[in-house]
Amino acid sequence: MADGTLAAGAVGAAPPLGTLLRRVLTLAAPTTLVAAVQSLCQLVEPVLAARQGTAALAGWAVVLPFALLLQQMSTGAMGGGVVSAIARALGAKRQEEASALVLHAIVIALLFGLGFAVLLAGFPRQMLGLIGGAEAAEAAAAYCAWLFGAGAIPAWLANTLASVLRGGGRHALASRVLLVAWLCYPPLAWALMEPAGLGLAGAGIGFALVMTAASIGMAAVVLAGGAGFRPTLRVPLQRALFGRILSVGLVACAMATIANLTTILVTARIASYGPAAVAAYGVSARLEFLMVPLAFGVGSALTALVGRAVGGGDWATARRTAWAGALMALGVTLGVGVLVGLFPAATARAFSSDPQVVAIATTALSIIGWALPGFGVGMALYFAAMGAGRMGGPVAAALSRIALAVGGGWVLGDLLGFGLPGQFLAVALGITAYGAITAASVRPGVWQARP
Repeated sequence: MADGTLAAGAVGAAPPLGTLLRRVLTLAAPTTLVAAVQSLCQLVEPVLAARQGTAALAGWAVVLPFALLLQQMSTGAMGGGVVSAIARALGAKRQEEASALVLHAIVIALLFGLGFAVLLAGFPRQMLGLIGGAEAAEAAAAYCAWLFGAGAIPAWLANTLASVLRGGGRHALASRVLLVAWLCYPPLAWALMEPAGLGLAGAGIGFALVMTAASIGMAAVVLAGGAGFRPTLRVPLQRALFGRILSVGLVACAMATIANLTTILVTARIASYGPAAVAAYGVSARLEFLMVPLAFGVGSALTALVGRAVGGGDWATARRTAWAGALMALGVTLGVGVLVGLFPAATARAFSSDPQVVAIATTALSIIGWALPGFGVGMALYFAAMGAGRMGGPVAAALSRIALAVGGGWVLGDLLGFGLPGQFLAVALGITAYGAITAASVRPGVWQARP
Protein backbone atom coordinates (compact mmCIF):
# COMPACT_ATOMS: atom_id res chain seq x y z
CA MET A 1 0.00 0.00 0.00
CA ALA A 2 1.44 3.37 -0.93
CA ASP A 3 1.90 5.99 1.75
CA GLY A 4 -1.29 7.96 2.04
CA THR A 5 -3.65 5.07 1.24
CA LEU A 6 -6.06 4.34 4.06
CA ALA A 7 -8.35 1.70 2.68
CA ALA A 8 -10.75 0.58 5.37
CA GLY A 9 -12.28 -2.39 3.63
CA ALA A 10 -15.87 -2.89 2.68
CA VAL A 11 -18.49 -2.72 5.39
CA GLY A 12 -19.24 -6.26 6.55
CA ALA A 13 -16.67 -8.98 7.26
CA ALA A 14 -13.38 -7.57 8.50
CA PRO A 15 -10.27 -8.20 6.38
CA PRO A 16 -7.89 -11.00 7.46
CA LEU A 17 -5.45 -10.28 10.27
CA GLY A 18 -2.48 -10.45 7.91
CA THR A 19 -3.98 -7.77 5.67
CA LEU A 20 -4.63 -5.50 8.64
CA LEU A 21 -1.12 -6.03 10.00
CA ARG A 22 0.29 -4.94 6.65
CA ARG A 23 -1.91 -1.83 6.65
CA VAL A 24 -0.83 -0.89 10.17
CA LEU A 25 2.82 -1.63 9.41
CA THR A 26 2.77 0.52 6.26
CA LEU A 27 1.66 3.59 8.20
CA ALA A 28 3.37 2.72 11.49
CA ALA A 29 6.89 2.04 10.21
CA PRO A 30 7.98 5.65 9.52
CA THR A 31 6.39 7.02 12.69
CA THR A 32 7.86 4.20 14.77
CA LEU A 33 11.30 5.00 13.36
CA VAL A 34 10.93 8.65 14.37
CA ALA A 35 9.55 7.66 17.77
CA ALA A 36 12.52 5.34 18.36
CA VAL A 37 14.99 8.03 17.30
CA GLN A 38 13.18 10.62 19.43
CA SER A 39 13.27 8.29 22.42
CA LEU A 40 16.96 7.57 22.02
CA CYS A 41 17.71 11.26 21.59
CA GLN A 42 15.74 12.15 24.71
CA LEU A 43 17.52 9.45 26.69
CA VAL A 44 20.63 11.61 26.23
CA GLU A 45 19.00 14.24 28.48
CA PRO A 46 19.35 12.39 31.82
CA VAL A 47 22.90 11.37 30.92
CA LEU A 48 23.88 14.99 30.22
CA ALA A 49 21.97 16.18 33.29
CA ALA A 50 23.78 13.64 35.49
CA ARG A 51 27.11 15.02 34.26
CA GLN A 52 26.04 18.35 35.81
CA GLY A 53 25.61 16.69 39.22
CA THR A 54 22.89 14.95 41.25
CA ALA A 55 21.05 18.23 41.93
CA ALA A 56 20.80 18.92 38.19
CA LEU A 57 19.56 15.36 37.54
CA ALA A 58 16.94 15.83 40.25
CA GLY A 59 15.95 19.15 38.66
CA TRP A 60 15.64 17.50 35.26
CA ALA A 61 13.49 14.77 36.85
CA VAL A 62 11.11 17.36 38.33
CA VAL A 63 10.67 19.04 34.92
CA LEU A 64 10.23 15.68 33.16
CA PRO A 65 6.48 15.19 33.80
CA PHE A 66 5.72 18.65 32.38
CA ALA A 67 7.96 18.11 29.35
CA LEU A 68 6.28 14.75 28.73
CA LEU A 69 2.87 16.35 29.13
CA LEU A 70 3.75 18.91 26.46
CA GLN A 71 4.87 16.18 24.06
CA GLN A 72 1.97 13.85 24.80
CA MET A 73 -0.71 16.53 24.53
CA SER A 74 0.59 18.03 21.32
CA THR A 75 1.49 14.73 19.64
CA GLY A 76 -0.81 11.96 20.79
CA ALA A 77 -3.64 13.63 22.69
CA MET A 78 -4.79 16.79 20.91
CA GLY A 79 -2.70 15.61 17.97
CA GLY A 80 -4.74 12.42 18.00
CA GLY A 81 -7.90 14.52 17.98
CA VAL A 82 -6.59 16.24 14.84
CA VAL A 83 -5.72 12.92 13.18
CA SER A 84 -9.10 11.44 14.12
CA ALA A 85 -11.12 14.44 12.90
CA ILE A 86 -9.32 14.67 9.57
CA ALA A 87 -9.35 10.90 9.00
CA ARG A 88 -13.08 10.68 9.70
CA ALA A 89 -13.78 13.64 7.42
CA LEU A 90 -11.80 12.03 4.60
CA GLY A 91 -13.41 8.64 5.29
CA ALA A 92 -16.82 10.26 4.85
CA LYS A 93 -15.63 12.01 1.62
CA ARG A 94 -15.78 15.50 3.17
CA GLN A 95 -12.50 16.95 1.89
CA GLU A 96 -13.58 20.59 2.32
CA GLU A 97 -14.17 19.91 6.00
CA ALA A 98 -10.71 18.32 6.29
CA SER A 99 -9.17 21.42 4.67
CA ALA A 100 -10.96 23.76 7.07
CA LEU A 101 -9.99 21.68 10.11
CA VAL A 102 -6.32 22.66 9.68
CA LEU A 103 -6.90 26.28 10.70
CA HIS A 104 -8.88 25.18 13.75
CA ALA A 105 -6.07 22.81 14.73
CA ILE A 106 -3.52 25.63 14.48
CA VAL A 107 -5.61 27.93 16.70
CA ILE A 108 -5.86 25.18 19.33
CA ALA A 109 -2.10 24.63 19.14
CA LEU A 110 -1.33 28.32 19.66
CA LEU A 111 -3.62 28.58 22.69
CA PHE A 112 -2.32 25.45 24.39
CA GLY A 113 1.30 26.35 23.65
CA LEU A 114 0.75 29.78 25.16
CA GLY A 115 -0.74 28.22 28.28
CA PHE A 116 2.35 26.06 28.82
CA ALA A 117 4.63 29.05 28.24
CA VAL A 118 2.85 31.31 30.72
CA LEU A 119 2.60 28.79 33.55
CA LEU A 120 5.96 27.07 33.35
CA ALA A 121 8.22 29.81 31.99
CA GLY A 122 6.56 32.47 34.12
CA PHE A 123 6.59 30.60 37.44
CA PRO A 124 9.24 27.84 37.22
CA ARG A 125 10.46 27.93 40.83
CA GLN A 126 6.96 28.00 42.26
CA MET A 127 5.67 25.16 40.07
CA LEU A 128 8.71 22.91 40.48
CA GLY A 129 9.26 23.66 44.16
CA LEU A 130 5.86 22.21 45.03
CA ILE A 131 6.97 18.85 43.65
CA GLY A 132 10.69 18.34 44.13
CA GLY A 133 11.66 20.87 46.77
CA ALA A 134 13.65 24.10 46.62
CA GLU A 135 17.02 22.54 45.67
CA ALA A 136 15.71 20.70 42.60
CA ALA A 137 13.55 23.68 41.58
CA GLU A 138 16.49 26.07 41.69
CA ALA A 139 18.65 23.70 39.63
CA ALA A 140 15.96 23.42 36.95
CA ALA A 141 14.48 26.94 36.86
CA ALA A 142 16.43 28.28 33.87
CA TYR A 143 16.02 24.99 31.97
CA CYS A 144 12.27 25.07 32.56
CA ALA A 145 11.99 28.72 31.49
CA TRP A 146 13.79 28.13 28.18
CA LEU A 147 12.14 24.78 27.45
CA PHE A 148 8.61 26.15 27.75
CA GLY A 149 9.05 29.88 27.25
CA ALA A 150 10.76 29.51 23.87
CA GLY A 151 9.84 25.94 22.97
CA ALA A 152 6.21 25.30 23.91
CA ILE A 153 4.47 27.09 21.02
CA PRO A 154 6.87 25.79 18.31
CA ALA A 155 6.52 22.24 19.67
CA TRP A 156 2.72 22.47 19.63
CA LEU A 157 2.73 23.81 16.07
CA ALA A 158 5.19 21.20 14.77
CA ASN A 159 3.34 18.28 16.32
CA THR A 160 -0.10 19.57 15.32
CA LEU A 161 0.93 20.02 11.69
CA ALA A 162 2.48 16.55 11.74
CA SER A 163 -0.92 15.28 12.92
CA VAL A 164 -2.54 16.96 9.92
CA LEU A 165 -0.24 14.95 7.66
CA ARG A 166 -1.01 11.73 9.54
CA GLY A 167 -4.72 12.38 9.31
CA GLY A 168 -4.27 12.41 5.55
CA GLY A 169 -2.31 9.15 5.73
CA ARG A 170 1.05 10.82 5.03
CA HIS A 171 2.86 9.35 8.02
CA ALA A 172 6.18 8.97 6.22
CA LEU A 173 6.21 12.62 5.16
CA ALA A 174 5.52 13.81 8.71
CA SER A 175 8.22 11.49 9.98
CA ARG A 176 10.92 12.78 7.65
CA VAL A 177 10.59 16.35 8.93
CA LEU A 178 10.57 15.33 12.60
CA LEU A 179 13.43 12.88 12.11
CA VAL A 180 15.79 15.63 10.99
CA ALA A 181 14.84 17.78 13.98
CA TRP A 182 15.37 15.05 16.57
CA LEU A 183 18.69 13.95 15.10
CA CYS A 184 19.94 17.51 15.53
CA TYR A 185 18.86 17.72 19.16
CA PRO A 186 21.48 15.64 21.09
CA PRO A 187 24.62 17.28 19.64
CA LEU A 188 23.04 20.71 19.96
CA ALA A 189 22.01 20.09 23.57
CA TRP A 190 25.51 18.79 24.42
CA ALA A 191 27.20 21.75 22.73
CA LEU A 192 25.06 24.26 24.62
CA MET A 193 25.27 22.47 27.97
CA GLU A 194 28.99 21.69 28.09
CA PRO A 195 31.26 23.53 25.60
CA ALA A 196 29.09 26.65 25.77
CA GLY A 197 28.85 26.30 29.55
CA LEU A 198 25.10 26.89 29.79
CA GLY A 199 24.44 23.83 31.93
CA LEU A 200 20.96 22.37 32.13
CA ALA A 201 19.47 25.49 30.51
CA GLY A 202 21.31 24.55 27.31
CA ALA A 203 19.02 21.54 26.85
CA GLY A 204 15.99 23.83 26.99
CA ILE A 205 17.49 26.21 24.44
CA GLY A 206 18.38 23.29 22.16
CA PHE A 207 14.83 21.95 22.33
CA ALA A 208 13.38 25.37 21.46
CA LEU A 209 15.68 25.74 18.46
CA VAL A 210 14.95 22.33 16.93
CA MET A 211 11.19 22.68 17.48
CA THR A 212 11.19 26.11 15.84
CA ALA A 213 12.94 24.68 12.80
CA ALA A 214 10.58 21.70 12.73
CA SER A 215 7.47 23.90 12.90
CA ILE A 216 8.68 26.01 9.97
CA GLY A 217 9.46 22.92 7.89
CA MET A 218 6.17 21.24 8.76
CA ALA A 219 4.18 24.37 7.88
CA ALA A 220 5.81 24.51 4.45
CA VAL A 221 4.94 20.86 3.78
CA VAL A 222 1.30 21.16 4.90
CA LEU A 223 0.67 24.40 3.00
CA ALA A 224 2.08 22.78 -0.15
CA GLY A 225 -0.60 20.06 0.04
CA GLY A 226 1.50 17.39 1.69
CA ALA A 227 -1.53 15.91 3.49
CA GLY A 228 -3.20 15.14 0.16
CA PHE A 229 -5.18 18.38 0.21
CA ARG A 230 -4.42 22.07 0.56
CA PRO A 231 -5.63 23.58 3.83
CA THR A 232 -8.21 26.34 3.69
CA LEU A 233 -6.95 29.09 6.00
CA ARG A 234 -9.40 31.81 4.96
CA VAL A 235 -12.50 30.35 6.54
CA PRO A 236 -14.52 31.63 9.50
CA LEU A 237 -13.87 29.72 12.70
CA GLN A 238 -16.71 27.31 13.39
CA ARG A 239 -17.72 25.81 16.71
CA ALA A 240 -18.65 22.54 15.02
CA LEU A 241 -15.15 22.09 13.59
CA PHE A 242 -13.50 22.87 16.91
CA GLY A 243 -15.83 20.24 18.34
CA ARG A 244 -14.63 17.62 15.84
CA ILE A 245 -11.11 17.95 17.26
CA LEU A 246 -11.86 18.77 20.89
CA SER A 247 -14.41 16.00 21.41
CA VAL A 248 -11.52 13.53 21.24
CA GLY A 249 -8.58 15.82 21.96
CA LEU A 250 -9.80 17.28 25.26
CA VAL A 251 -10.56 13.86 26.69
CA ALA A 252 -7.14 12.64 25.55
CA CYS A 253 -5.46 15.75 27.03
CA ALA A 254 -7.22 15.11 30.33
CA MET A 255 -5.88 11.56 30.25
CA ALA A 256 -2.36 12.76 29.45
CA THR A 257 -2.65 15.16 32.37
CA ILE A 258 -3.73 12.32 34.66
CA ALA A 259 -0.83 10.17 33.43
CA ASN A 260 1.70 12.87 34.18
CA LEU A 261 -0.07 13.87 37.38
CA THR A 262 0.59 10.31 38.47
CA THR A 263 4.32 10.85 37.94
CA ILE A 264 4.16 14.27 39.62
CA LEU A 265 2.38 12.92 42.72
CA VAL A 266 4.67 9.90 42.97
CA THR A 267 7.68 12.22 42.66
CA ALA A 268 6.24 14.42 45.41
CA ARG A 269 5.85 11.36 47.65
CA ILE A 270 9.40 10.23 46.92
CA ALA A 271 10.83 13.74 47.56
CA SER A 272 10.85 13.05 51.31
CA TYR A 273 13.59 10.45 50.66
CA GLY A 274 15.91 13.15 49.25
CA PRO A 275 17.26 14.35 45.87
CA ALA A 276 18.90 11.00 45.08
CA ALA A 277 15.54 9.22 45.28
CA VAL A 278 13.91 11.89 43.07
CA ALA A 279 16.72 11.53 40.53
CA ALA A 280 16.44 7.72 40.59
CA TYR A 281 12.70 7.75 40.06
CA GLY A 282 13.25 10.22 37.20
CA VAL A 283 15.34 7.56 35.44
CA SER A 284 12.60 4.97 35.95
CA ALA A 285 9.88 7.36 34.81
CA ARG A 286 11.87 8.24 31.69
CA LEU A 287 11.95 4.55 30.72
CA GLU A 288 8.30 4.11 31.65
CA PHE A 289 7.31 6.92 29.33
CA LEU A 290 9.62 5.55 26.66
CA MET A 291 6.69 3.21 25.96
CA VAL A 292 4.55 6.19 24.91
CA PRO A 293 6.52 7.29 21.81
CA LEU A 294 7.26 3.67 20.90
CA ALA A 295 3.55 2.78 21.09
CA PHE A 296 2.70 6.04 19.33
CA GLY A 297 4.42 4.78 16.19
CA VAL A 298 1.78 2.06 15.95
CA GLY A 299 -0.90 4.14 17.67
CA SER A 300 -0.79 7.00 15.17
CA ALA A 301 -1.46 4.50 12.38
CA LEU A 302 -4.32 3.03 14.41
CA THR A 303 -5.93 6.45 14.97
CA ALA A 304 -5.97 7.10 11.23
CA LEU A 305 -7.00 3.58 10.13
CA VAL A 306 -9.64 3.13 12.81
CA GLY A 307 -10.96 6.66 12.20
CA ARG A 308 -11.26 5.98 8.49
CA ALA A 309 -13.05 2.66 9.11
CA VAL A 310 -15.45 4.24 11.62
CA GLY A 311 -16.08 7.14 9.24
CA GLY A 312 -17.16 4.54 6.68
CA GLY A 313 -19.34 2.71 9.23
CA ASP A 314 -17.15 -0.43 9.31
CA TRP A 315 -16.86 -1.17 13.04
CA ALA A 316 -15.77 -4.79 12.57
CA THR A 317 -12.69 -3.67 10.64
CA ALA A 318 -12.07 -0.93 13.23
CA ARG A 319 -11.98 -3.43 16.11
CA ARG A 320 -9.86 -5.96 14.27
CA THR A 321 -7.43 -3.24 13.18
CA ALA A 322 -7.07 -2.12 16.80
CA TRP A 323 -6.11 -5.62 17.94
CA ALA A 324 -3.72 -6.08 15.03
CA GLY A 325 -1.97 -2.89 16.13
CA ALA A 326 -1.95 -4.05 19.77
CA LEU A 327 -0.05 -7.20 18.77
CA MET A 328 2.42 -5.07 16.83
CA ALA A 329 2.89 -2.70 19.79
CA LEU A 330 3.59 -5.69 22.04
CA GLY A 331 6.34 -6.74 19.66
CA VAL A 332 7.87 -3.26 19.76
CA THR A 333 7.74 -2.78 23.54
CA LEU A 334 8.37 -6.32 24.82
CA GLY A 335 12.09 -6.23 24.13
CA VAL A 336 12.60 -3.01 26.08
CA GLY A 337 10.62 -4.22 29.09
CA VAL A 338 12.39 -7.58 29.28
CA LEU A 339 15.86 -6.04 28.98
CA VAL A 340 15.11 -3.48 31.70
CA GLY A 341 13.60 -6.15 33.97
CA LEU A 342 16.53 -8.55 33.50
CA PHE A 343 19.31 -5.96 33.72
CA PRO A 344 18.08 -3.16 35.99
CA ALA A 345 21.48 -2.35 37.49
CA ALA A 346 23.18 -2.02 34.12
CA THR A 347 20.32 0.17 32.92
CA ALA A 348 20.58 2.41 35.99
CA ARG A 349 24.37 2.77 35.61
CA ALA A 350 23.87 3.96 32.04
CA PHE A 351 22.19 7.08 33.42
CA SER A 352 24.10 7.91 36.59
CA SER A 353 27.36 7.19 38.38
CA ASP A 354 26.05 8.24 41.80
CA PRO A 355 25.96 4.99 43.86
CA GLN A 356 22.86 6.02 45.79
CA VAL A 357 20.96 6.97 42.63
CA VAL A 358 22.00 3.74 40.93
CA ALA A 359 20.91 1.61 43.91
CA ILE A 360 17.44 3.17 44.12
CA ALA A 361 16.93 3.18 40.35
CA THR A 362 17.94 -0.50 40.20
CA THR A 363 15.22 -1.35 42.71
CA ALA A 364 12.65 0.66 40.77
CA LEU A 365 13.54 -0.81 37.39
CA SER A 366 13.64 -4.40 38.68
CA ILE A 367 9.99 -4.01 39.70
CA ILE A 368 8.56 -1.65 37.07
CA GLY A 369 10.42 -3.02 34.04
CA TRP A 370 8.24 -6.13 33.76
CA ALA A 371 5.06 -4.04 33.50
CA LEU A 372 6.30 -1.90 30.59
CA PRO A 373 5.12 -4.12 27.64
CA GLY A 374 1.53 -4.18 28.90
CA PHE A 375 1.65 -0.41 29.25
CA GLY A 376 2.76 -0.15 25.62
CA VAL A 377 -0.16 -2.30 24.46
CA GLY A 378 -2.57 -0.15 26.47
CA MET A 379 -1.14 3.01 24.89
CA ALA A 380 -1.58 1.61 21.37
CA LEU A 381 -5.23 0.72 22.06
CA TYR A 382 -5.73 4.17 23.59
CA PHE A 383 -4.73 5.73 20.26
CA ALA A 384 -7.08 3.32 18.47
CA ALA A 385 -9.89 4.40 20.80
CA MET A 386 -9.27 8.01 19.77
CA GLY A 387 -9.87 7.06 16.15
CA ALA A 388 -13.09 5.30 17.14
CA GLY A 389 -14.23 8.15 19.39
CA ARG A 390 -14.73 5.63 22.21
CA MET A 391 -12.74 7.02 25.13
CA GLY A 392 -14.67 5.65 28.12
CA GLY A 393 -12.39 2.62 28.63
CA PRO A 394 -9.12 4.55 28.43
CA VAL A 395 -10.50 7.16 30.86
CA ALA A 396 -11.36 4.44 33.40
CA ALA A 397 -7.90 2.94 32.85
CA ALA A 398 -6.15 6.26 33.50
CA LEU A 399 -8.10 6.83 36.72
CA SER A 400 -7.29 3.32 37.90
CA ARG A 401 -3.63 3.92 37.22
CA ILE A 402 -3.39 7.07 39.33
CA ALA A 403 -5.43 5.48 42.13
CA LEU A 404 -3.14 2.46 42.31
CA ALA A 405 0.15 4.32 41.83
CA VAL A 406 -0.57 7.05 44.40
CA GLY A 407 -3.12 5.47 46.75
CA GLY A 408 -1.51 2.05 46.50
CA GLY A 409 1.87 3.66 47.09
CA TRP A 410 0.59 5.13 50.34
CA VAL A 411 -0.80 1.75 51.43
CA LEU A 412 2.24 -0.32 50.44
CA GLY A 413 4.96 2.24 51.11
CA ASP A 414 3.68 3.99 54.23
CA LEU A 415 0.83 2.03 55.84
CA LEU A 416 2.41 -1.41 55.41
CA GLY A 417 5.95 -0.09 55.80
CA PHE A 418 7.54 -1.34 52.56
CA GLY A 419 9.03 2.11 51.80
CA LEU A 420 10.33 2.84 48.31
CA PRO A 421 9.98 -0.76 47.02
CA GLY A 422 6.30 -0.65 47.99
CA GLN A 423 5.86 2.62 46.09
CA PHE A 424 7.56 1.15 43.01
CA LEU A 425 5.31 -1.94 43.16
CA ALA A 426 2.28 0.35 43.27
CA VAL A 427 3.53 2.14 40.12
CA ALA A 428 3.90 -1.23 38.36
CA LEU A 429 0.39 -2.29 39.40
CA GLY A 430 -0.99 1.01 38.13
CA ILE A 431 0.47 0.76 34.65
CA THR A 432 -0.54 -2.93 34.44
CA ALA A 433 -4.13 -2.00 35.27
CA TYR A 434 -4.00 0.73 32.63
CA GLY A 435 -3.14 -1.77 29.90
CA ALA A 436 -5.66 -4.39 31.04
CA ILE A 437 -8.64 -2.03 31.37
CA THR A 438 -7.96 -0.30 28.05
CA ALA A 439 -7.72 -3.68 26.31
CA ALA A 440 -10.97 -4.87 27.90
CA SER A 441 -12.83 -1.87 26.45
CA VAL A 442 -12.06 -2.76 22.81
CA ARG A 443 -14.98 -5.12 22.27
CA PRO A 444 -18.17 -5.20 20.14
CA GLY A 445 -20.46 -4.02 22.93
CA VAL A 446 -18.49 -0.76 23.22
CA TRP A 447 -17.04 -0.29 19.74
CA GLN A 448 -20.23 -0.10 17.73
CA ALA A 449 -22.41 2.55 16.13
CA ARG A 450 -24.53 4.51 18.57
CA PRO A 451 -28.31 4.35 18.04
